[in-house]
Amino acid sequence: MRTCMTAGTNYSVRDEIRDYWSMRAESFDLSPGHEIFSETERSAWHRLIKKHLGQGEGRRALDLACGTGVVSHLMHDLGYAVTGLDWSEAMLDKARAKSNTRGSSIRFLMRDAEATGEDEASYDVIVTRHLVWTLVDPAAAFAHWFNLLKPGGRVLIVDGDFVTQTWFRKLRRWLDAAVNRFRPAKPDPRGDFRTQYQSIMSQIYFRQGARAPEVVRLLQGAGFEPVIVDTSLGEIHRAQGRNMPIAQFLDRATQHRYAICAVRPG
Repeated sequence: MRTCMTAGTNYSVRDEIRDYWSMRAESFDLSPGHEIFSETERSAWHRLIKKHLGQGEGRRALDLACGTGVVSHLMHDLGYAVTGLDWSEAMLDKARAKSNTRGSSIRFLMRDAEATGEDEASYDVIVTRHLVWTLVDPAAAFAHWFNLLKPGGRVLIVDGDFVTQTWFRKLRRWLDAAVNRFRPAKPDPRGDFRTQYQSIMSQIYFRQGARAPEVVRLLQGAGFEPVIVDTSLGEIHRAQGRNMPIAQFLDRATQHRYAICAVRPG
């Protein structure tokens, strides 16, 4: 259930984000694009990570907004000593159960990705997937991540603009509107999720969409250099698409998605 904010309370947008993802936790791993459903996709993720971060070989990795631990386990596969942080205890329950089943040595903690409480210069790499678009204060978050990295450390951000209406989404909305003129309206089963999502989106920095150039600008402002944008994610998206309805795949394929690798000079 959504926790309602009332006058005089300290309920913040960060609490609202936590509660939203806690509601999503039970079904999170059922969706392609969240959990990994093929070795083809897993291998594609491994190649992307190695391309930008290299092999683990005992290096320390921090997975921010780790959710159910999908990316944490990808990093663990490559030899990293992984800590996964998430703001939702419900997500972490799933991550820990998965880790126990797989016998992995990942450390999972409930922390805010924008203020982790971790020691400065204690990580070789930081990785995030679909976190940056939800940040309340990305400039402060990036400065914090910069300080968490050792000199020469790297952050890999996998994210996108999930707000801007693509040509496919506009077409689909037009077709849905045309069809709905001739059939009774049905209640939206995602109503509770959609209402809270819209409330969160009205309060976060990237409410107009997390475009790569703005993310790069903020990373550079935090001191990262160089910052490299990689949009060649087709291998991952095609593997995910094999487990998606065609409309969902086309929606995903036409979005502005990217991986950004940024280095703390050292």
